[in-house]
Amino acid sequence: MKNKWILYGAYGYTGRLIAEEALLRGHRPVLGGRSREKLIPLAKELNLDYRIFNLENKENLYKTISEFDLVFHAAGPYIHTSKPMVQACLKAGINYLDITGEVPVFEQNFRYDEEAREKGIAIISGVGFDVVPTDCMAKYVSEQISNPSQLELAIAGEGGISPGTLKTIFEHISTGILIRENGQLKNISLGKGTREVTFSDRVREVTPTVWGDLASAYLTTGIPNISVYMPYSKTLGDLMKATRLKKDRVNEWIEKNIQGPDEFTRNTARSYIWAQVTNNNGQEAQAWLETMEGYKFTALASVRSVEKVFELSPKGALTPALAFGKDFVLELPETKRLDNIEILVN
Repeated sequence: MKNKWILYGAYGYTGRLIAEEALLRGHRPVLGGRSREKLIPLAKELNLDYRIFNLENKENLYKTISEFDLVFHAAGPYIHTSKPMVQACLKAGINYLDITGEVPVFEQNFRYDEEAREKGIAIISGVGFDVVPTDCMAKYVSEQISNPSQLELAIAGEGGISPGTLKTIFEHISTGILIRENGQLKNISLGKGTREVTFSDRVREVTPTVWGDLASAYLTTGIPNISVYMPYSKTLGDLMKATRLKKDRVNEWIEKNIQGPDEFTRNTARSYIWAQVTNNNGQEAQAWLETMEGYKFTALASVRSVEKVFELSPKGALTPALAFGKDFVLELPETKRLDNIEILVN
């Protein structure tokens, strides 16, 4: 079968959403994962084929994925899982997609660019809400002025967060908040740089956070100074307090307290993006994006990204905007980009 793909990590919160969306769009991905107990019931429920394998047995990993044209990797935290899968895809000459938002993973995978081009495949990380909307917006605004030197992005969402996402955040946030300054990543203290940002729906107080664009937007735009902001949340505050605990204790807390947004929330909540660039001549440009709830967006963007890879055959280690263009985000439903907004402040 041409354009055959496997979804690894299919039984996770987001993996399941991707599998269901794939079926709605006429795909029949093979489901993959390491847990027989979790994978087989899902495969039977969705009437899809499956493969049980792990990332530690490199020979079996290579053998298992070799029958496919593309691997969609949905099992994080990617700081632990991405490298063996990417290396297996390179060895087998198979396209690789994932939904990471982890800065070290982007930077790691970008280093495979030359090898990916030689193999004639694409390695594209961040094809979900991390980081399709922000990456496309970064590229869009960066082209509005000459020689932009500063990029600021802010993200706000009305939905919740999944256990897997929160575990990934914990993996990285315990080492500090990051910005990019003069091309280099720099640690800053939590809460430093807090400011107000006018989104298309309302003004929010936001604070710098760790987001994949610190790596992906740098490759997409070449802008040397990048900050990414999000509203401070009680969940994040609780998580920061929890970092004083051992990792297994934190993961246990997450499993007990975090379920991820329910179907109603995914179908009704909205997400908002703000992007601004400035240059050394005092010029600036900004734009806004409104789209669907983040996990719903991720499911749709993931499957569309699979389709785009098969349609366009991009090659190399790329960001979503470099692979599919700055307007890729506008191909998704319930999404609009705004160059001007009017906010009524009471």
